[in-house]
Amino acid sequence: MNIRVARIEDLPGMQACNLHNLPENYTIKYYLYHAMTWPSLSYVAEDHKGRIVGYILAKMEETDESQDGSQPPEPPHGHVTSISVLRSYRRLGLAKKLMLQSREFAFGAKQVPLINVMYTFAEEAMVTIYNAAYVSLHVRKSNRAALSLYRDTLGFTVERIEEKYYADGEDAYAMKLSFQQ
Repeated sequence: MNIRVARIEDLPGMQACNLHNLPENYTIKYYLYHAMTWPSLSYVAEDHKGRIVGYILAKMEETDESQDGSQPPEPPHGHVTSISVLRSYRRLGLAKKLMLQSREFAFGAKQVPLINVMYTFAEEAMVTIYNAAYVSLHVRKSNRAALSLYRDTLGFTVERIEEKYYADGEDAYAMKLSFQQ
């Protein structure tokens, strides 16, 4: 298996992976928007034939400043829009591999060694390129495997429950991982 930055030519494979696995589907235009706007934040897993078998689609969130300046703007932060692995490639650790990368990170111009702290490929780019303070994601309350990966392995915390977040009415855990300690 190879994990690398997603390219424009990967978008149909990413969409096919999504259509096979998830009830939340996106148009090819949405994938293109991510790829063109945040080219370093989405990754694919490909098999030995070069077929896309998994992906992570991520972005930076827009931050709004208050009109009157009474509240400080929210710090820059990323969001994992979607992650999916084809069923026949599950239980091989691909979702974890798409998410994980242990290394030292650059917070702005200052090098800060973070030993034994795990970050995703996308998160590294969020920090080093966009100076993100944290990353967020949503996960279905019923998706125990994903919840365990995000919370127990990657260190995300549940911030709140968003009722009826998904189109089918299922609630979501809104999760967050802060980069700076």
